[in-house]
Amino acid sequence: MGKVKDSERPVGIFDSGLGGLTVYKELRGMLPGENLVYFGDTARVPYGTKSAEAVIAFSKEITSFLLEKKIKLLIVACNTASSLALEAVRKISPVPVMGVILPGVEAALRTAPPGGRILVTGTSATVNSRAYSRALAGSGVKVTEKACPLFVPLVEEGWCSKPVSAAVAREYLAPFRGKADALILGCTHYPLLKKVIAAVMGPRTRIVDSALAAAQAARTELADRSLLNPGRRGRSEFIVSDAPERFAALALRLLGIKTGRVAVKRF
Repeated sequence: MGKVKDSERPVGIFDSGLGGLTVYKELRGMLPGENLVYFGDTARVPYGTKSAEAVIAFSKEITSFLLEKKIKLLIVACNTASSLALEAVRKISPVPVMGVILPGVEAALRTAPPGGRILVTGTSATVNSRAYSRALAGSGVKVTEKACPLFVPLVEEGWCSKPVSAAVAREYLAPFRGKADALILGCTHYPLLKKVIAAVMGPRTRIVDSALAAAQAARTELADRSLLNPGRRGRSEFIVSDAPERFAALALRLLGIKTGRVAVKRF
């Protein structure tokens, strides 16, 4: 068997659970020829309540595992891990590593008017890291960050369209209604609550989906490095650290993704 061309090697994507599937779905739609390997750390979700040390350790473990799959690009499709572990992951990775913070920030700056107001929603760990405030510093916009820690468990429970999700969104975001030009969904789980969040924020606020922005940035990165796969139909591989049947069922119900068999890798 001949050597696999660099362009035919897979793209690795990981998240604390199923939120990163929002990035996977956007990327799969844009680049049908790419081979994609997705890892969801379902045994240790959520990351947003964990210490920085734990998130860095988990991220390095998963990165090492995905590197064994001979990936050509790694997408850290978790805002908490992007906030806390991106540099640590880059130090151990021989392939390019992308996070989800910068693509979301760039999309928000294209959306908000000069000197406008941007509201960042994220996990407690992401907000406490101030990663978004740092990335937006010097841009002239006014930044407010709001931790919304219950959003991830609601998504992982599959409760996106239940009344409890709307009630939680109102609790977190009602004080900001009509007061932000753009809201960054600063967690890859949050696009699954996009309609609920938009309803609370009102028509003035544009919702910035960092999953879509990250997928667009990944396409650009692959093109710039001449690594786009010219194939027509890429393979998808899904691996989790626990509860594969539940992951597959929620992927189908919430995102319409047919995973097929989901493998398990425990650390």
